[in-house]
Amino acid sequence: MKNEKLTRKEIIDNRLKKAGWIVGDRSQVIEEFDIIVDKNLVQEALTPYAGHQYSDYVLLGKDGKPLAVVEAKKASVDANIGKEQAKQYCYHIQSNFGADLPFCFYTNGHEIFFWDLENYPPRKVHGFPTREDLERFSYIRKARKPLSGELINTKIAGRDYQIRAIRAVMEDLERKRRTFLLVMATGSGKTRTCVAMVETLMRAGWAEKVLFLVDRIALRDQALEAFKEYLPNEPRWPKQGEKNIAKDRRIYISTYPTMLNIIRNDDTCLSPHFFDLIVIDESHRSIYNTYQEVLDYFNTIILGLTATPTDVIDHNTFNLFNCDDGVPTFAYSYEEAVNNIPPYLCNFQVMKIQTRFQEEGINKRTISLEDQKRLILEGKEIEEINYEGTELEKTVTNKGTNALIVKEFMEECIKDPNGVLPGKTIFFCASKAHARRMEQIFDSLYPEYNGELAKVLVSEDPRVYGKGGLLDQFTNNDMPRVAISVDMLDTGIDVRELVNLVFAKPVFSYTKFWQMIGRGTRLLEPTKMRTWCAEKDVFLILDCWDNFEYFKLNPKGKELKAQIPIPVKLFGLRLDKIEKAQEIVKEDIVSSEIQKLRKQIESLPQNSIVIMEAKNDLQRLEDENFWIKLTDEKVDFLRAVVKPLMRTISGEDFKAMRFEKDVVEISLVGLTDDKDKFETLKDSLIEKISELPLSVNIVAREREIITDSQSNKFWSTISEEKYDQLIIKLSPLMKFIDSRISPLGPAKFDFSDFTTKKEFVEFGPQNESVSIAKYREMVEEKIKELTSTNPILQKIQQGQAITEAEANELANELHEENPHITIDLLRRVYNHRKAQFIQFIRHILGIEILESFPETVAKSFDSFIQSHSYLSGRQLQFLDLLKSFILEKGELQKRNLIESPFTMIHPQGIRGVFSPQEINEILVLTEKLLAA
Repeated sequence: MKNEKLTRKEIIDNRLKKAGWIVGDRSQVIEEFDIIVDKNLVQEALTPYAGHQYSDYVLLGKDGKPLAVVEAKKASVDANIGKEQAKQYCYHIQSNFGADLPFCFYTNGHEIFFWDLENYPPRKVHGFPTREDLERFSYIRKARKPLSGELINTKIAGRDYQIRAIRAVMEDLERKRRTFLLVMATGSGKTRTCVAMVETLMRAGWAEKVLFLVDRIALRDQALEAFKEYLPNEPRWPKQGEKNIAKDRRIYISTYPTMLNIIRNDDTCLSPHFFDLIVIDESHRSIYNTYQEVLDYFNTIILGLTATPTDVIDHNTFNLFNCDDGVPTFAYSYEEAVNNIPPYLCNFQVMKIQTRFQEEGINKRTISLEDQKRLILEGKEIEEINYEGTELEKTVTNKGTNALIVKEFMEECIKDPNGVLPGKTIFFCASKAHARRMEQIFDSLYPEYNGELAKVLVSEDPRVYGKGGLLDQFTNNDMPRVAISVDMLDTGIDVRELVNLVFAKPVFSYTKFWQMIGRGTRLLEPTKMRTWCAEKDVFLILDCWDNFEYFKLNPKGKELKAQIPIPVKLFGLRLDKIEKAQEIVKEDIVSSEIQKLRKQIESLPQNSIVIMEAKNDLQRLEDENFWIKLTDEKVDFLRAVVKPLMRTISGEDFKAMRFEKDVVEISLVGLTDDKDKFETLKDSLIEKISELPLSVNIVAREREIITDSQSNKFWSTISEEKYDQLIIKLSPLMKFIDSRISPLGPAKFDFSDFTTKKEFVEFGPQNESVSIAKYREMVEEKIKELTSTNPILQKIQQGQAITEAEANELANELHEENPHITIDLLRRVYNHRKAQFIQFIRHILGIEILESFPETVAKSFDSFIQSHSYLSGRQLQFLDLLKSFILEKGELQKRNLIESPFTMIHPQGIRGVFSPQEINEILVLTEKLLAA
């Protein structure tokens, strides 16, 4: 065990050195600092001692005056034992030297506590401050002004709720709080609120260095622009093209991975006390795993920003910011913003679109006869094609479905003032491959725009970022109009002119769903009017995957299960294997697995604060005697203390590690008698190995073991050596398998698809879905209400005829009563494309029944078949195809009946299937339907 002197020499001196203090230089650090304690000059309550006392370390400022006291205790004792002693030394130094009250530190080498006496309670920190840090702290402590008297720059954030948010934080700051959570609807100006708060805190002397953390590069660039616009005179990092951290700036904007690399790198590492404020944009679950280390590392004030509704924020988020569940520091909802007069945010309409393949899947029953004939000519088996609708863009892709979605979008979307091109739009796609397919469809359907209409924006494409990049073009130029996104544009992106969002994929996270909707909620700024978007009072969501219905039934979406990191799983499995091998006395396996376990422990990032905090525990593993015999107590220690530390491992090939984990798992089961489980795991492993693409040269080099490992002979003679060979040779190759799809990619088809549902749904801030049925109810109630006073309605109710002029007058009156009552909407809602306005009124008043067009068609065909019960299977198939044709096209010419798709059933079409008499009866049926 280290005594206090050794602790100081071997640990504390080095940690001070890391912070830039040279212990041997008495102009910086004085050891055993002599403090005279005169009981006549100090309060008796402060210390029972008088005479000379010696502080272990005193850190000096550039002016030679004491800045801080460091009280050291040996590594084996609790650092808090030195707490009161360090405090007394600080007050004695203040009394003896007439200096400012020094900052207080007490430590056992592994744990360091910082106490800003008379300002904040003690808190654990992860390193000593530099001299510059302490001098900045000292200046802030003396110079900062009361926040209650500070004005807020309303040119940056002048809305009432923005000011209330800033005030809420500043009032809590003066109450000594250090963590805050603002919940503000997307588009309500979280970033502007934050910038105004930073400006106020800097002006009032509470902060000099601020870090703004984001989770993607596009949001970093957006935040840089915001700070540049509103605080142009404050130095920012990074500048264009700047990669290395600079320490002379005031505002730092970084992604989580970038900052994690900085604090783990000895060459670039920042002091844990470098920042006075950290802002976490879009606070969500990503901060709870590896990236929480960034927040744990810095000793500072933390402000979280999120647009997630308070009722779905998880307990951990509130806990992280020391807020009671459901009670953030400040909240401003989407509903409040929309209902404000005038509104601060834009409301939206939802149009639900679904195709036949999405609803019924792709199979022999749903593929058109024409497409089936083409498949037969290509030598393909129709029976082998059988996919659920939910498999689209996963295991199967159909060009016809994607093309249909694009066509429906171009028809229904909100367009620019010229009424031709869509306004700015985001297409949310399921994968990068899906996005590229959508881009190709736009280019093939609308070649006149020379490939500029729609562009794919994905985070790994360097052409997306910076001035003139694709995101900049989409935001500021006329073209592209459509940004096709995979995750990148789901959150945080601020393009006020967005008027259309297309959900071309299912979404299961309620938080993400509302973040995606939030891309369109911003209203236009009058000072930045664009020619392609002169006004915006609503935006349109085309929901192609029934997302609104899903969240109506599942208000909080799918509960995400906490994922155990692969290195943690692998470590745990190796421990299990060691225990099992000891039980069955397989010492060679125990010895081998211990070596692999130790190698995994050696890979722990030594600069991680999580590992540094655990140094005291990890020292136990350095003793070779620990590994000679792994007792139950030692295994429990490895499982409880060391295994969780594996979560800090980053930058590894996790596909390789996952394969290694699978091999270790099957080797563990092989030590038991569970043959069924062994066979199941073996089959799964063989399937994974079979997916390795031998067309890749580096994979082909291991063809022999890839082939052998898929044979029964290999597994009948399986051994530890073979398991090791699988890991050594095949795990590095796993990165060549696309984990989302089979090695050959999804099945690709180009079948004609057609729209089965297209209806407007209102989905307001209260998340209440107003369906087509609700719209009908609203119209019917209004008409029935007016019948008692409107003479024209009374005439209709009494069965009297009305003139065309009276019909037009009634239509105008109803439209004035409610602008949503129009002939176009009525036809869409009642699904009757040819009915006249008065027919809808007579239907609503109960005078006549107006069936929807699909209802009429279905009933007519049912009646025809019932009266022709003798029809053959082929004739019934023909009639089913005819019914689908009429529903899809809404029209039929006689010549169509001897053309495709009817020639799929017989080369002569209807003539080869029905008699002349039957053909005449069918023509009468169709003419009657289409004339209705």
